[in-house]
Amino acid sequence: MNIVSGKLYWPETLPNPKRYPELTEDIVCDVAIIGGGEAGALCSYYLMQHDIDLVLVDKKLIGEGSSSANTGLLQYANDKSLTACIHSFGEDKGTRFYQMCKHAVDELERISYSIDVFPDYIRRDCLYYASQLEDVQGLQREYENLKKQGFPVTYLEQAQVERRFSFSKPGAIYSTGVDAEINPYKLANGIIQTAARRGMRVYNDTQIVHHKQESGDMVLLTKKGYKIRCKRAVFATGYETQSMKRNPNAVLSTSSAIVTNPVEAFLGWPGACLIWETARPYLFIRTSREGRMIVGGLDEATTDPKKRDASLPGKRDQLLAKIQELFPHIPLRAEYYWSAMFGSTHDGLPLIGEQTDYPGCLFTLGYGGNGTVYATIGGQIITELIVKGNHPDADLFSFQRKEHATIS
Repeated sequence: MNIVSGKLYWPETLPNPKRYPELTEDIVCDVAIIGGGEAGALCSYYLMQHDIDLVLVDKKLIGEGSSSANTGLLQYANDKSLTACIHSFGEDKGTRFYQMCKHAVDELERISYSIDVFPDYIRRDCLYYASQLEDVQGLQREYENLKKQGFPVTYLEQAQVERRFSFSKPGAIYSTGVDAEINPYKLANGIIQTAARRGMRVYNDTQIVHHKQESGDMVLLTKKGYKIRCKRAVFATGYETQSMKRNPNAVLSTSSAIVTNPVEAFLGWPGACLIWETARPYLFIRTSREGRMIVGGLDEATTDPKKRDASLPGKRDQLLAKIQELFPHIPLRAEYYWSAMFGSTHDGLPLIGEQTDYPGCLFTLGYGGNGTVYATIGGQIITELIVKGNHPDADLFSFQRKEHATIS
């Protein structure tokens, strides 16, 4: 499946990642992970803490799929607001979801300093602004709910936004010290390199084309006819999983991003905080370790690679114009730009756990704009389902959970 088009930035930040062999024999293990992106990497991280004989395979190279197109914002807040989560799931579960996301941002900091390749983790404040005056009332209600649940937020009136930033917005929520940014490509490669050094077997260029249960085990068959016999299989295959089984809760679309030239000083942008907005689809902005601006958004309801390719130059120019409008005094050009398949869900939460008709298999599908955070939650839940047989929050992300109509 063709999921990315354009000139990617992240692979150039790690030009010589560790390479792994292709599988050329039948093997046996306890758990096999299919997928070498962030989701598969984070599953391997947590599973390796339990003395499990682990194998990870990817049909390409590590981090070459959607992880290479991920813009690497780490947030406790989500596409689905806390207000909407409480409305959909109740106060306890809605708040629990936000708390889990906050904990995952903390976990990623700890993981970043424990692996062989540092993934440029940096703590950031975050500005979430009202895109238009009509959004202010809802934004204030969201602020009140976040404040009530103990999240470190401040509400900024229009004059306060104008004093701090180079642009004016009718209102904003400012979160302090709980979000971050990361290099998703380095994260996937760093975790898997560390796990391989500690004994996990890793195979590139190894595509799984069939799986079946046999004598109580799971048997995975590669495209070249080799077998992996395991007790459990974990599918961390991202958006491509929808070609394996279409989930009615999943929504596939296309998102775009640019990376600018290095900037000497981020004037009018205090602390280079993360920035996003109430509009849907929304614009989101961060910086890179090299002092570049990374801008994403302009989602489209298409997965057609030809349409994606044709619209990419226009998306690049639109994103550049939007960031230049916010920071008109900074000369910018788009040196990297891409469009990629993007997945979300109707109810706003990722899909994690077992699926009907797939005995012996577990899935971690971090669909949504907070994919790295969701992959961390997925790694924790999948590991406990394998090791303990249960996880206290598994029902919240179950494939069998109640569907909801919106992600507002």
